[in-house]
Amino acid sequence: MDKLHFNNFFKAKPVIGMLHFPPLPGSPDYDEQSGVDGILKWVEKDLEVLQDNGVDAVMFGNEADRPYLLKADAATVAAMAYVIGRLSSKLRVPYGVDVLWDPEATVSLGASVGAKFVREVFTGLYASDMGVWNRAAGRAQRLRRYLCANQMLMFYNINAEFASSVDSREIAVIAKSVEFSSKPDAICISGGMTGSPPDLETLRRVKDAVRTTPIIMNTGVTPANVGQVLEVVDGVIVGTALKVDNNTWAAVDPSRVAALMRAAREARGTSSAG
Repeated sequence: MDKLHFNNFFKAKPVIGMLHFPPLPGSPDYDEQSGVDGILKWVEKDLEVLQDNGVDAVMFGNEADRPYLLKADAATVAAMAYVIGRLSSKLRVPYGVDVLWDPEATVSLGASVGAKFVREVFTGLYASDMGVWNRAAGRAQRLRRYLCANQMLMFYNINAEFASSVDSREIAVIAKSVEFSSKPDAICISGGMTGSPPDLETLRRVKDAVRTTPIIMNTGVTPANVGQVLEVVDGVIVGTALKVDNNTWAAVDPSRVAALMRAAREARGTSSAG
């Protein structure tokens, strides 16, 4: 089947809420007492809050598996697949996955659980807190084809958190080049770390340079800035701002989700929560 476009899955300017897994088996902070079923209960509750308060899509990610790996282990991928599979009947919105920081594991997991999209650092060379990243988009895209998942969209994070590109080109030039060479389904622009926003001028430069590929603000979206951001970009991914006390590692806060979605709907000119 032909690959579907971004707009086939999402309403205009979608808000994608993060479902951060607690530390998974093998992670230094994994809670052996509560086990994987404890993780399932945590994620299920966050999913309920996000969907009930009107997010347009959700994305599962192993944000709490610090320190991060550049090659995910089998236990991480298996646990994520188990939890997502158990929650599949409760999912009412499009969903994606991200296995930090492993492009091939992300594509493999996404294909296995029927994800509509995946996000990762699929291309580029970076110096990072986790070591040197050397990514080749061709491998991940060929894996998607091999797994018969060509309708699963690939969101390219081109200036990842906790890392700096070795490429000396300006971010807008990189975005334009990635659009030409790698055919991303969307391009994500991040701040320096989780919860930190890129500046609006950077987003505008990227949007002007790319033109045809959707641009997503990947970090730092809040109720206070989402209106301005959605004037520039084609969608947002939100995690930290939706959490209790604005704490990345806390549970999702219903009041924060509701506040952000009210601001997003106002910016989009819509009134209902659906």
